[in-house]
Amino acid sequence: MFRFAPSPTGHLHLGHALSASCVWRAAEAAGGRVLLRIEDIDPVRSRPEFAEAIEEDLAWLGFRWEGAPRRQSEHLDDYLRALEQLDRRGLVYRCRLTRSDIAAAVARAEAARGVRWPRDPDGSPRLPVGDATAADAEAPFALRLDMRKALAELAGERLSWPEEGVGPNGERGTVVARPELWGDVVLARKDTPTSYHLAVTVDDALQGVTHVVRGQDLFEATSVHRLLQRLLGLPTPVYRHHPLLIAPDGHKLAKTRGSPSLRSLRAAGWTPHDVLNAAAAGCSEPFRAQEQST
Repeated sequence: MFRFAPSPTGHLHLGHALSASCVWRAAEAAGGRVLLRIEDIDPVRSRPEFAEAIEEDLAWLGFRWEGAPRRQSEHLDDYLRALEQLDRRGLVYRCRLTRSDIAAAVARAEAARGVRWPRDPDGSPRLPVGDATAADAEAPFALRLDMRKALAELAGERLSWPEEGVGPNGERGTVVARPELWGDVVLARKDTPTSYHLAVTVDDALQGVTHVVRGQDLFEATSVHRLLQRLLGLPTPVYRHHPLLIAPDGHKLAKTRGSPSLRSLRAAGWTPHDVLNAAAAGCSEPFRAQEQST
């Protein structure tokens, strides 16, 4: 089982067409099926009209999926149950730190040590951060994974995942997970009772997803997902991370950068063939059959 899982925070662009093409082509090569998931846990940026547009754009491209799309906002109880399981084992804690709190603590730590504070793979300061304290003791809180305790539960066990694509540095085959690089990741945001890391891990298991095809920008996040799978007793899919489409300015295509949407390309006269042809170069390799890891 494969899945395509965009967020309804804007219209799809060529980068999404590339990823969707990779998903459906891999599923066809493996004789598999594709599910559509709408990852709408962001209560501010997610909008129903964007979710509708996703289905319309995918249908225009000729992609078909099995059943009704799963909308994450309708399944918050699933994520709460996973959080409760981790909380009972003392692996989750409340964090009221704001970005300003973290930035101030990092500045103090860097000044005291004379070296740059460690960052996670996304470039954010890695928690815990020294003497960081929340400016407002009554402020809303996020729930974070206590990475030290989580890794202690593994008792030295080495986590890995099967990679059928290629990582940013050429990683293939069996990839060793390094969740410690992320520090205490957020599992539930201040404005919603889950996070991307937790929701995607739980959803893949509940939906029976056996193959995950997605961009290389999520390659490093797989280490967190692999750890959560282990802690929650969930199966590990086969992964394939594909190269990204890069804009002329050297950045990946993104909604926040104003990348042309599929709708604007369609209005300009592009056909589905034009779009898929433009995205085809990034997903030429089919999935190879492989058993799931546990």
